[in-house]
Amino acid sequence: MKRRLAKIALALALLAVAVEVAILCTPLPRSLTDGLPPSVEFLDRDGHPLRLLLADECRFSRQIATPDLAPAIIDATLSAEDKRFFSHHGIDPLATARAVWQRIRGASVASGASTITQQVIKLAVPGQRTIARKLREIWLALALEQTWSKERILTEYLNRLEYGNLCTGIAAASRFYFQKPPADLSPAEAAFLAGIPRAPSRLNPRTDPSAARARQQWVLARMAANRRIDAATFSRALDEPLHIAPSGRQFEAPHFVDLLLHRSGLTPAADGTVRTTLDLALTHFAEESIAKNVALLADKNAGSGAAVVIDNATGDVLALAGSGDYFQTGDGQIDGAWMVRSPGSAVKPFTYLLALEAGAEPATIVPDVPTEFATDTGIYRPNNYNHRFYGPVSLRFALGNSLNVGAIRALQIGGGTEALHRFLRKCGITTLGHPADYYGLGLTLGNGEVRLLELTNAVAALARLGTYRPYRLLARADIAPGTRISSRESAWQLADMLSDNAARLASFGSNSYLHFDFPVACKTGTSSDYRDNWTVAYTPEFSVGVWVGNPDNSKMRGTTGVSGAAPIMHEIMAHLHQRFGTSWFERPAVLGKYPIDPLTGHLVESTRPGALSEWFRTPPRADPSDYAASGKVRLSPAYREWITGPQNTLGALATIADTAPALRIIEPEPGSIYYIDSDLPAESQWIPLRAEGGGEIAWTADTASRLETARLYLGEGRHDLIASDSATGAKAQTWIEVRVW
Repeated sequence: MKRRLAKIALALALLAVAVEVAILCTPLPRSLTDGLPPSVEFLDRDGHPLRLLLADECRFSRQIATPDLAPAIIDATLSAEDKRFFSHHGIDPLATARAVWQRIRGASVASGASTITQQVIKLAVPGQRTIARKLREIWLALALEQTWSKERILTEYLNRLEYGNLCTGIAAASRFYFQKPPADLSPAEAAFLAGIPRAPSRLNPRTDPSAARARQQWVLARMAANRRIDAATFSRALDEPLHIAPSGRQFEAPHFVDLLLHRSGLTPAADGTVRTTLDLALTHFAEESIAKNVALLADKNAGSGAAVVIDNATGDVLALAGSGDYFQTGDGQIDGAWMVRSPGSAVKPFTYLLALEAGAEPATIVPDVPTEFATDTGIYRPNNYNHRFYGPVSLRFALGNSLNVGAIRALQIGGGTEALHRFLRKCGITTLGHPADYYGLGLTLGNGEVRLLELTNAVAALARLGTYRPYRLLARADIAPGTRISSRESAWQLADMLSDNAARLASFGSNSYLHFDFPVACKTGTSSDYRDNWTVAYTPEFSVGVWVGNPDNSKMRGTTGVSGAAPIMHEIMAHLHQRFGTSWFERPAVLGKYPIDPLTGHLVESTRPGALSEWFRTPPRADPSDYAASGKVRLSPAYREWITGPQNTLGALATIADTAPALRIIEPEPGSIYYIDSDLPAESQWIPLRAEGGGEIAWTADTASRLETARLYLGEGRHDLIASDSATGAKAQTWIEVRVW
């Protein structure tokens, strides 16, 4: 008998060992070891949630780590589901026996027999409930207990539980119902959430709050009975009012998040979070400013606006508002910060920086007079916005008052359209896909389309005093190395010009939205037919870009960059100054200030009437030939028509040089293209020939084209024309091309 009992004991021991080994060798389900894929969640730079995406297109899932499991959550969950969790090995014989006895008696089962470990298996490998499946769950639960710690099992359970309203996991539920992380839940709130998974549909707080509340009170009673809370805490929790968050999920900075979602290569962290560069509060401010100011422009047919703020030190996009209201019917969801539109004069600062880099100074004088420029597509006759011409003007005045002829003169100094086209692309403008000659001289006036985000980042390169850095949407600790695009000295001079409120008085007055109580570099832009309003601005710390218009490209009525976009820019920049503080650029030591004559740009005595002070990299020189014996400023013949016309504001201060003027062909410009219309008589198809010099002008042509005095009758082909001055014998040459229409 003893030998038989010994054999039985040995057999049982061997069986136990075999079972133990089998359990240890049992592989856990792949769906469990791989973990539950979390929802991708976008956060602002300070951790404020922006948007939570559906995981697997069916649930909102957030992950929580073991250290973040607050005691209230553990106490409530264990009291509701498995009070002996930390003492059993995967199955609870007492709970199982109780459940079986309740079924035999026909009573309702007050609590389930499945342990939390078994429920983890069930959640990871869902399927039809059968006896075989139940036995498999028990076996896998025993295996899981041998492999994972209790803390890991509990964490996995809380991350996989369904809490209703598509919430998977305690972290998603805590944020959805109470708008707080699980660690901040009170015992009453923790008990409320712990009760929902028993029947998420029936206990849905949105549809049956009384049922959810009753379940919470049951959980609290279990917590008290299990001595998880004391009597005082139990009493307070019963009386604590629960403030369930309004329905709906966070949907902040929608255009910014949409922009990220459309980009490839977005890799969330292991917990699904995507930390962005965005400052949510600043973005809210920008959205409100856009909505308010665009509403004030309703009578101007302005329907939308956009704003971007960039941290110059890092390239971080702090704010991006593609419209004032994402949910506005029609245009709200169109991202004005990413649209491709004509920027008008907002790109002129880049032209002037090129001119400064080429050796010009802010005091360099250019003629702002009616001018015809020869281009590959014919004659280009730009006009200024106010249809006025100011004669001899400095680059500072021309930029401040956004003069179009002055901008083209600056472009010529800076190397022409090709140089500007190359420079803008170097500054991160990706939308100028055509060759430079496609845009022509109009590129400096804004006929090439840009995106607000890219233009604002290009402006940030100016704010870094000539260092380009890509903009960033995702938070990173490191800062990308910059690329130098200009000298610090030229960029400082440009910032000084753009911040000079006195320099823009002629066009904008003294109290426009470009005027601040602290230094800010600003530039407006208005595209043709008032389709787009722009304003860009910067300090050493921040760059701001604003666009106002209509996404369907319809015209606004009489609103410009200074009246449409500038009010929004002003509010945002003032807010940045108040919230963070702003400074100004340290002046490079090489720059010096000298008195100059504003009509010549040359050095004069500081006591000379009308003398101005200006910054120079190279000290200016005086030029006695600038003045006639009468003391008047001598102007070149280029000013002749302007000085004798009605727009001359210099009066007796200037005169045309009394030396014999150099021979100059006025019309046609070299390379002009003309067309013959076969439906019109040949006698009516001619062009005038105009030149100025010291005497009579005679014209000759190298072809058999008919030429009468100062009139050339059109004939197909290329024609070289020569003008001769009878007073000096000088000759000048031009050429044209005539085509058949």
